[in-house]
Amino acid sequence: MTRRPLITLALVASATIASASVVSASGSAAAPSVINAKTTTPIKHLVVIFQENVSFDHYFGTYPVATNTDGRHFKAKPGTPTVNGLSSALLTTNPNGVNPQRLGPADALTCDQNHDYTAEQQASDHGAMDMFPKYTEVESCSPPDQAPPGLVMDYYDGNTVTALWNYAQRFAMSDNMFDTEFGPSTPGALNLISGQTHGTTPAVLAGVSDNGTDYGDADPAYDECSAGSTISQSGTNIGNELNAKHITWGWFQGGFAPTGQVNGTAICGASHTNVGGAPVTDYSAHHEPFQYYASTANPAHLPPATEAEIGHNGQANHQYDLSLFSEALADGNLPSVSFLKASRYQDGHAGYSDPLDEQTFLVNTINSIEQSKYWNSTAIVITYDDSDGWYDHVAPPIINPSTSAEDAFTSTGQCGNPSGTPLDGFQDRCGYGERLPFLVISPWARENTVDGSMIDLTSVLRFIEDNWGVPRIGGGSFDALAGSIAEMFDFSHRHSPRLILNPATGEPAV
Repeated sequence: MTRRPLITLALVASATIASASVVSASGSAAAPSVINAKTTTPIKHLVVIFQENVSFDHYFGTYPVATNTDGRHFKAKPGTPTVNGLSSALLTTNPNGVNPQRLGPADALTCDQNHDYTAEQQASDHGAMDMFPKYTEVESCSPPDQAPPGLVMDYYDGNTVTALWNYAQRFAMSDNMFDTEFGPSTPGALNLISGQTHGTTPAVLAGVSDNGTDYGDADPAYDECSAGSTISQSGTNIGNELNAKHITWGWFQGGFAPTGQVNGTAICGASHTNVGGAPVTDYSAHHEPFQYYASTANPAHLPPATEAEIGHNGQANHQYDLSLFSEALADGNLPSVSFLKASRYQDGHAGYSDPLDEQTFLVNTINSIEQSKYWNSTAIVITYDDSDGWYDHVAPPIINPSTSAEDAFTSTGQCGNPSGTPLDGFQDRCGYGERLPFLVISPWARENTVDGSMIDLTSVLRFIEDNWGVPRIGGGSFDALAGSIAEMFDFSHRHSPRLILNPATGEPAV
């Protein structure tokens, strides 16, 4: 029997997935070009596209070999390197007791898997990577359905995640990049901007924080669109460091612009329909890391006073609706550092998003950057906040141990060397976590390259710090340990031409 994900999907071959509509939060005239700070490389603009919940093997396990059995075709360029992916033995006699199976375009919608801090450690089983069906698999979700065991093991290939495979062929990809810590979205998002999940208030909150460290999902306290339990973070993030150096930056997120107010409180009610026809609210508060910090939050989701404010200090405090990235790009006002978060239906998160809607967002966004005047000085990073609990066969290297009630990688209450000392003594920060995709798209990227240097989410922090000359975060941040992404670039000359893709197919458009 062929196993299928739990939400059936009928696709019409000629259908084109509509991209999110954009609405300006400012009717101002075009802003003047920003004079960018001095950099140590030719990269004057970094765009970090931060997607949701994908393990490396889930998207790239058989790269660069696609099955080409469902009306779609991907053929690797001659000389394309292989990755540390799913071997024949892993595909046919997997130690999990269930073999990975290919998911095609008709299987784009699946259940969200269990990606809690403890469950991911248990699935990794001392590094044996053989307990995913037991600890992280979720087979039943809404709408109700049933499937044979093993969904958590399954993977897509270049017939579904076609654009990502084409970007990997033209530019550079890592097959040795890890989540900074085990666990879900909030820790991943915090690590991207600070390398730090300690300093949480409340210090203890069931399923969310312990020992003053966040290890689970909760919405940010400094956000009027938050709901349910909320937490805040103390300390420094990269926004603080960029502000201190007067370097322009911004976080741009789908659905950030309020749709109204109730009793003076902002409501973020915008929504879109995903490829399966389900309405999905655009904004997710716990995906917006700067809102956890009082210093970088925009609680009322205020727009910039004018378009010229984008990237600079002002009433929006560097937190913007995603539509304003398009305006800044088109009008010559692109910040030096931009973080992009898709509307939820396009962020790739299983359960409400999918690889096809995600592809539409990625391609439309990257096409616009490549066709802009900024392309020759830009690097685009695509990466993910966590693995969603999807199977990956590579054991995470535990570089930071933890001994807490939530740990279980090595034994109950222990993750990593029991005699080891965690960074600054902070518990509940065991890492690295599971392996994630990581791509660099730039005219300065090494072409058709798979880099094996060990990196993690805070390697993005390290690149920003090194390129713009800002200090390390300090205080136990993982950026002190982060590997460099330098090997994915060749700064001796620009050599990777533009690659314009079709957002519906992921194939080259020209």
